[in-house]
Amino acid sequence: MSDTNLFNEPDIELPRKQEDDPRIGHLVKFGEEQITEDTRIVLIGFPSDEGVKRNWGRPGAAKAPDYIRTALYKLTPPPDQYLSFLYLLDNTVDLGNLNISGDVEEDQDLLGKIIAEYLEKDIIPIILGGGHETAFGHFSGYIHSRKKCHILNWDAHADVRELKEQKAHSGSPFRQAILHPSDICQTYTVAGLLPHSVANKHLDFISRNNGCFFMKNELNKQKIDQIYSRYTMPVMVTFDMDALDQSYAPGVSAPAVNGMSPDLFLYAARTAGASPHVHSFDFVEFNPDFDRDNQTAKLTALTIWYCLAGLAERLT
Repeated sequence: MSDTNLFNEPDIELPRKQEDDPRIGHLVKFGEEQITEDTRIVLIGFPSDEGVKRNWGRPGAAKAPDYIRTALYKLTPPPDQYLSFLYLLDNTVDLGNLNISGDVEEDQDLLGKIIAEYLEKDIIPIILGGGHETAFGHFSGYIHSRKKCHILNWDAHADVRELKEQKAHSGSPFRQAILHPSDICQTYTVAGLLPHSVANKHLDFISRNNGCFFMKNELNKQKIDQIYSRYTMPVMVTFDMDALDQSYAPGVSAPAVNGMSPDLFLYAARTAGASPHVHSFDFVEFNPDFDRDNQTAKLTALTIWYCLAGLAERLT
């Protein structure tokens, strides 16, 4: 899969470089040719929102990866983890944006094959979506690598809808994963659900398939710790930015009224990074077309920053 034509270079402008004020964008490496045996993390953009359109959502998330990068690459390493963060970033490679076709199923399979290559090398993929169809492409990496995994979804919605005319979409990825004949998905957990945004039929489906769910009002830091502590084998974690209240994250495909606070969402991100069982991440449903003063872009970038802080604690 090491074909550089698979990726397009990010269309971003890095912040001005200053020796006494390094930013993340000056510390990561760019391009597949930078992969070495020391690489610990790869970033992959998945600029797809065709699944959102199929789910009757508002398009725009396909533009998200470079908006996320622009905000992320302006951030600084944390002072209390400075050296470990520098080490982590020195071993992080941004591969660019996957050159997608617009065919959801084909693009998901391609993403899965690429992710599988890195999972097999114990390199942690961080996928920048895109709509939540990104998550089934992410999961496909475990299918192709034949690694059983748990799925943890931070989301206001269950995303276990049935296919539409036998086609995948942004609301179906976890039904597809749960029912996949490979039995790669061991359990599915979704946390942050809003009672006014989830169907009882979907909760029944999750329960009948050995999964579990947590409403937004059940969550606190202790509960988040408990959720991660249950895992003893690989976990893929997906962060849907619409889990956050729309006052904090207006630029998403489906805004949430009375959603999660950034405090808990960022704690979930830091804990994911620090967990020894989390092997991959994706960040989805940020929609720049509906953002306000780059507010959601910055919050998505900060969520990734917190994951990186947890990874720096874990890997160095």
